[in-house]
Amino acid sequence: MVHFPFNSTRFRKLPAVLLLLVLALALPHCAHADKKKKVAPAPAPEVGPRKFPFDPTKLVWPSPPNIARVHWVDYFAGEKVDYTPPADSKPKASWMDRLAGTQPQDEKYNPKTFPFQLIGPYGIAIDSKGLVYVADQRVGAVFIFNTENHDTQLIRNGYEAHFGWINGLAIDDDDRLFVSDGKMKRVMVFNPKHEVEGQITEGLVDPVGLAIDTANRFLYVVDTQQDQVIVYDADSLKLLRRIGTGGKNHYLTTPGDFGAPQGVALDADGNVYVTDTLNNRVEIFDADGNFISLFGKHGDGPGYLSRPKGIAVDVDGHIWVADEMEDRLQVFDKQGDLLTYIGSGHGELPGQFKALVGVAIDKKNRVFTTEQYPGRLQEFRYVTDGEAAAEKEKRGEEQVKAREARVKGTDPTPSTKPADASPQATPDTAAPRDSAPPKAQ
Repeated sequence: MVHFPFNSTRFRKLPAVLLLLVLALALPHCAHADKKKKVAPAPAPEVGPRKFPFDPTKLVWPSPPNIARVHWVDYFAGEKVDYTPPADSKPKASWMDRLAGTQPQDEKYNPKTFPFQLIGPYGIAIDSKGLVYVADQRVGAVFIFNTENHDTQLIRNGYEAHFGWINGLAIDDDDRLFVSDGKMKRVMVFNPKHEVEGQITEGLVDPVGLAIDTANRFLYVVDTQQDQVIVYDADSLKLLRRIGTGGKNHYLTTPGDFGAPQGVALDADGNVYVTDTLNNRVEIFDADGNFISLFGKHGDGPGYLSRPKGIAVDVDGHIWVADEMEDRLQVFDKQGDLLTYIGSGHGELPGQFKALVGVAIDKKNRVFTTEQYPGRLQEFRYVTDGEAAAEKEKRGEEQVKAREARVKGTDPTPSTKPADASPQATPDTAAPRDSAPPKAQ
């Protein structure tokens, strides 16, 4: 009988041997290929403040040669985020482990320690220590910034308090914090230790802007849906009176009435300033709620208003208005004449805004603004009328001395540059302080 080779036991084992040899030869190449595919890990994002291609601390408004009335100082976005992995961090779990739910402990989300960032900041208040409080609508927390070292604290939803949709903030002279919550239809009151000690619900539907008259002990609450400013006793929290006619669904345009008001502020005499948002104007009342005057016309140029929201009054009685649609912070006198403005278009550079909504001024003449995109608190420094007058007098004296020196021939290279003239990054972000609103087209 003839035996064919492929029927023998030796030849039947040959394919298996060849397969093992092929695998043995291929494995080193695969390992080498894996080594080639490995890429060095990307460097961790830089921790710290954002860098700009210019020095933003040189920004002033109005631009030289005018005397600067506003200086840019700093910005704040939230807690410092350190992206550097810990030294003893373990490799991430495989997809099978994740599928089984065995997530490593160092990858688990811990809301108590997670570093929050501003997402939808709105209302602003400053306490007696100079700490700046910011209500963030979308994070659902009150951020507390130390402007000296950027340290940040939080009053968080679900831990220190229960928030729905927080809007406005106010702090009295005892450092009690008032927080308006539109979703919960209430104003919460916190003691200086940030513990809840009371709330106001009577008469509220959609509380937004807040302001406290510390002398007369009045708490002003803007209720946007009711088109009213509701006045409470700041100590007993009892409702005292209402300003404006309610129940008209934002249609009223008569002086003393509102169309979806948003912000409220007070001056040193207790007068009340309200941004009448849908009517694109500011209304002024006395401490008893009597209508005094109004200013503002709808438009997109400097001096006009387009959906004003935040409002504040400085030590000299100037009125600062945050215009959300035009992203412009404008400063007016009581007659409605434009003094200066900050903001040129929509942008993220210092001195620019995106969805500008809040403004507040403290006793140190620090001006703070909130914008919702990219979620930022900016700090400015207001130069008072007295400081500006002193600077003007100083410049006048220097000019007199320069003229005298030229007459005597002791100043062969006189300079025409004003003293201490500060540069400005963009030429169109300010108007001269004594400029008036342009005429309507």
